[in-house]
Amino acid sequence: MNQLVARVRGRKKPFFYKLLSDKKIYEFDISEVSLVEYSSDHLLDGDSWFKVDNFSKRKFFLDFLEKQFISSEYNSIPKSKYKDIIYLCSVQDSEYFFQKITPSSYVTKTFLALGDELVIEDNIDRVVINQLPDAIYFKKEDRLIFRNLATISSIFKGIDMLYKEATQEEVQQFIDLGFIKVSNGYDAQKVGKQNRKRIALALATFTAMSNDEKDTIFDYVQEYCENLNFDKSAKKFEISSEEDMKFLLYGIEQRFYTTVCGKEKRLANSVQRL
Repeated sequence: MNQLVARVRGRKKPFFYKLLSDKKIYEFDISEVSLVEYSSDHLLDGDSWFKVDNFSKRKFFLDFLEKQFISSEYNSIPKSKYKDIIYLCSVQDSEYFFQKITPSSYVTKTFLALGDELVIEDNIDRVVINQLPDAIYFKKEDRLIFRNLATISSIFKGIDMLYKEATQEEVQQFIDLGFIKVSNGYDAQKVGKQNRKRIALALATFTAMSNDEKDTIFDYVQEYCENLNFDKSAKKFEISSEEDMKFLLYGIEQRFYTTVCGKEKRLANSVQRL
């Protein structure tokens, strides 16, 4: 069973309409990709997708996905709703392929149709179907996979909670932990978006450490971050800029390492638990 449906904007039902029946839109072989548990500090390889397991238990799960899909329950989309489409969903057996629709998805041009006959099509409205969907829900496995969280956040409302960014209170809490001395006018108000994301991770990591582990981390940061001033008697790092804060946070998350061959010091720009 293959069915292409569209979710349209508006406050009144119906929200979903049928577009096409018995047409398989996407060919996707899950065995050819690598799945990674979603983490905001992981950069995907070209053949990798993020995954969220037990998706139906999440607050951002769609009611549309809960019940069995029955084509006869949906009306065909009227022409007046074409421009109101928010996203497409290709239902292919127990797999649901999602594509976000934006103004750039619409194309209105004159085309030369290269079929059995050459035909000029004037000012035909078209929606571009991407080669790959933005997200796929595997109902049997109860798993959602995707590549870009920002792209699908308008489809799955609230899913951006996976991208945790420290609040102003959490940033101040981190700075007040006692091992940071801010200077040069730098303070919690000047911590940017990327460092807020890193603080959300580092705050949990650091507070879970024992005192001995914290001392080990301080030595580790000093070894790799020679640009950071460290007061050994007070056990405080001087942080005067976003760059200083970034390297301190990388140190707490143990992103620095030395290669086995060549002994070259490096920074891991992306992390994946093994």
